[in-house]
This record gives sequence, C-alpha cells and structure tokens, in this order.
Amino acid sequence: MNDEKLVVMWTSRDRDIALQVAFLYTLNSKLRNWWKDVTFLVWGPSSKVLCEDAELQSFIPKMIEEGITVEACRKCSDNYGVSEKLEEMNIDVKYMGEPLTNYIKEGRKILTF
Repeated sequence: MNDEKLVVMWTSRDRDIALQVAFLYTLNSKLRNWWKDVTFLVWGPSSKVLCEDAELQSFIPKMIEEGITVEACRKCSDNYGVSEKLEEMNIDVKYMGEPLTNYIKEGRKILTF
C-alpha cells in the first residue's frame, strides 16, 4: 500500500533545513518505523551543498544502512558538476523527472524541503 511510502525531496541550499528538518525527519522516519518505505531525493542546489559539507555527507551512509533509498537528480548534479561525487557516496544518480512522476502517480506521500 502506498500509504506507507514516503519520498522526502530535499532541494534547499539551507544547511540548517537539511540538518534540523530534512535529514532528521528522514532518518527517524525509518528508525522509528513511521513509514515502511522511505526515499530521500537530492534535487537541485542541495546536490552541491551536500558535496561541499562533510557533516551532511555523514548522514548518507546512515540512511542507506537503515534501508532508505537515496537518489539524486542527474540533470541537476551534472549542472553543478557533482554527479561523480554523489555516486561515490553510493547515491543512485539518475534523471528523476519520470521516476518522480511515477512516485506521484503511485500515490506516495511527497514531502519537500
């Protein structure tokens, strides 16, 4: 059932939003079983912010270890020149227009920061 599927879409350049809201909620969503299926999507300027901040980067392995799917938009990351660095973090970097459209059509809950 897609009522149990959450996509957290992080687009902001704001580091505090990442640390205090997007990352914290995403990780706790899985750790506390608030959602069965959690996807964390890095889109737009957030891809550059992530690649420039070691503290933010430290959350990615934790998310992956907890079973959170971590994806990034290739078009955005190519524009910022960070696709390779995101892939080195084991983030699934791909063109996200169609996958995001499918998430919406499937009825997944979408939360944006």
